[in-house]
Amino acid sequence: MNPCRGICSPLPRLSAIRPKTNAVHFLRERRSVLRADDRVRTGDLNLGKVPRYQLRYVREEGKSIVGEAIAPKWEFNDYRYLVSSSKNAPVFWMNGRLATGLSQVSNDPSCLAGGGFWAVSTTFEGEFQAFKFDHVIEANFPTSPWQKIDGQWSSSLNESQYVTYVKKVQEHIAQGWVYQVNACREISIDVDVEDLRGLFSKILEGNPAPWASYLEAPGINIASASPELFLKRDGGRIRTSPIKGTAPVGTVDFGVKDKAENVMIVDLMRNDLGQICKSGSVSVPRLLSTEAHPGLVHLVSDIEGELKDEITWAEIFTRLSPPGSISGAPKSSAVSVIKDNEGKRGPYCGALGWVQGDKCELSVAIRIFYKDDKLRFGTGAGITWASVADDEWEETQLKARRLVSLAGGEL
Repeated sequence: MNPCRGICSPLPRLSAIRPKTNAVHFLRERRSVLRADDRVRTGDLNLGKVPRYQLRYVREEGKSIVGEAIAPKWEFNDYRYLVSSSKNAPVFWMNGRLATGLSQVSNDPSCLAGGGFWAVSTTFEGEFQAFKFDHVIEANFPTSPWQKIDGQWSSSLNESQYVTYVKKVQEHIAQGWVYQVNACREISIDVDVEDLRGLFSKILEGNPAPWASYLEAPGINIASASPELFLKRDGGRIRTSPIKGTAPVGTVDFGVKDKAENVMIVDLMRNDLGQICKSGSVSVPRLLSTEAHPGLVHLVSDIEGELKDEITWAEIFTRLSPPGSISGAPKSSAVSVIKDNEGKRGPYCGALGWVQGDKCELSVAIRIFYKDDKLRFGTGAGITWASVADDEWEETQLKARRLVSLAGGEL
């Protein structure tokens, strides 16, 4: 079997090797295998020294050598080489799609109209980032080791403060300002790691989620175990699958509160899709379905529609953001309550996934770890008039407990 099949051929001709690197000496030797510490440079992308464990596949004019192809391609004179990204090179993975070779970054959704494969991350506050990758293959995520964290996670709201927040939401409900608000808190911990590849490997092993994804690019690093589909598009058809209702494994029937909460968000998302879909095309083919997830069961519904002709990606993101299931109803009022009681959520509760032409898979960015100056994780619960504040706190613990056990540290 040829391990290069479907991946390596044909290879595009890329920029010529710049002079004054070890790669030039390598070409003179006409070696067929890159060695550890060889320097690899193409165009403006300098990978520096290539550690031995990062080499995955090398090919000489069609001759298979060893390894598994997972990354960008370079062509050196008569030799064609496929090697893995350098340790911190940008990468995206979701549902078997592995993307490397970052070539463009944009903060404008209109960039998606130009085609190509884009990894997309939006924040709850509406900031948009898109990363165009030139090399996309079907592959498992390349696993990395993870050393569990030691220490105590810090919460933006302690139990007493969160309970107070829940009661404030219920006061707003009593006043008729909102019907439901997704009340969240952030936990964080100091870490000394370069990236979250090892943590995502642990997530795939210990908490496989239907919309799990990984994004590492300039200024952003997210390891997601999202169970929730924000948006799936195939041509003119579009679907969203909000989750409202969370319970421990073994729960057979959800209570009135969870069902009412789910129906509220279904109605909100019907309204959102109605802004971008043809009149009369929005439907609810699945309502209040119970889904089993690692350590949890969720109540899920589907809303579908047929997009308006000539609709743009910019319009879609503007009309649907932030996702309804993690804001509340009415959305504008719920977002106002959230802003008054929480800090900036950032990528947590935004959207995360990919767009390519008129297709996309975007998750709701919940159950995510993301790294800046600390390692951060968000957790929350939907608050209605029927909520019991202490139970809602416990729901936030339930959602965090399993994933934090993979990362390490104490809640």
